[in-house]
Amino acid sequence: MRMDSFITKDGKRLRRGFTTGTCAAAASKAAAVMLLTGRELHSVCLVTPAGIGLDLPLENVERGDGFASCAVRKDSGDDPDVTNGLLVYARVEKTAAPGIILEGGAGIGRVTKPGLDQGVGEAAINSTPRRMITAALREVCENAGYPGGLHMVLSAPGGEEIAKRTFNPRLGIVGGISILGTTGIVEPMSDEAVVETVRAELSTRRAAGRDYVLLVPGNFGSAFVKDTLGFDPEDAVTVSNFIGDAFSLADELGFRGALLVGHIGKTVKLAAGLFNTHSRYGDGRAEIFAAHAAACGADPETARRLLESASTDDMLDIVDGAGIRSAVMDSIMGRVNSQLMARPLSLKRGVMAFSKKYGLLGNTDDCMELLRLLRDGK
Repeated sequence: MRMDSFITKDGKRLRRGFTTGTCAAAASKAAAVMLLTGRELHSVCLVTPAGIGLDLPLENVERGDGFASCAVRKDSGDDPDVTNGLLVYARVEKTAAPGIILEGGAGIGRVTKPGLDQGVGEAAINSTPRRMITAALREVCENAGYPGGLHMVLSAPGGEEIAKRTFNPRLGIVGGISILGTTGIVEPMSDEAVVETVRAELSTRRAAGRDYVLLVPGNFGSAFVKDTLGFDPEDAVTVSNFIGDAFSLADELGFRGALLVGHIGKTVKLAAGLFNTHSRYGDGRAEIFAAHAAACGADPETARRLLESASTDDMLDIVDGAGIRSAVMDSIMGRVNSQLMARPLSLKRGVMAFSKKYGLLGNTDDCMELLRLLRDGK
């Protein structure tokens, strides 16, 4: 079934999809129905946690002596999800003992680090999909009048290769994809999905005993912490535009400190209190540079040129040519520090800004101490 449910985001009409968790629950329900009733199904109805009902087609239906198996194909809608089109299989067998046993087979990842939704050694099948599957199977057993238990194995052929293009290797999930979903529905270009990935990365580091964490917005930050600061970029948590969320999550998870190292193109926005740095929430880079340059003695022509600049690299060249780059950056980072410390958090926090041409441009008050603590492996 191709979902015909849409949202509008940034002026675009985007089609919703459904999660791997929905695929797993639907395939599990259908396999159990076929096993316990002897009927062959071609589709299955399932109500997601979001309250949306789906009628999903089944593929590769197989029934044999004491088992039934089928697959549901993942549909991510207009979300750029690497698992789109993947088949999620469920194979179910009867057991003598009552209860439901749920396992992960080929293509389903296994947890190797603490701090994630499932414990070390468990299949990477998150809590909501587990509840969806368990509830569906119990309903099938009750309707069929079956008092025994069921043994369910989920698999996703090709999942191991696909997982290499996800965050799973960084999170310590090996051997395949994760079965995910909180609502059962994929919201295209979902901010929530990115924030939950940041939460998962932070959780694994906190569970490993780390008190301090290094944050980077993306590839530029990763390269800088490696080439200039000497850190392994794998130690840094990539937070994309969600800088405010990352600091809040680090505080929530009990970190004692967090240091963000980012390109000036993103970090300058923090001076205006923009802690989600995506352009749809605001820009203000030129205005910030112009205001601070004026406060540092720049003439009107310099301010005008800054306001007409398209990139922070151009803005840096302008203030450098005017001989006020250091003063402007000190002023901007002072404002970033004020905005950062105004957030009601208990952890120590800092921001370092850089550019490719000029290197380290400035930092907030606690950066040097945070750097020392991070170097000490705290």
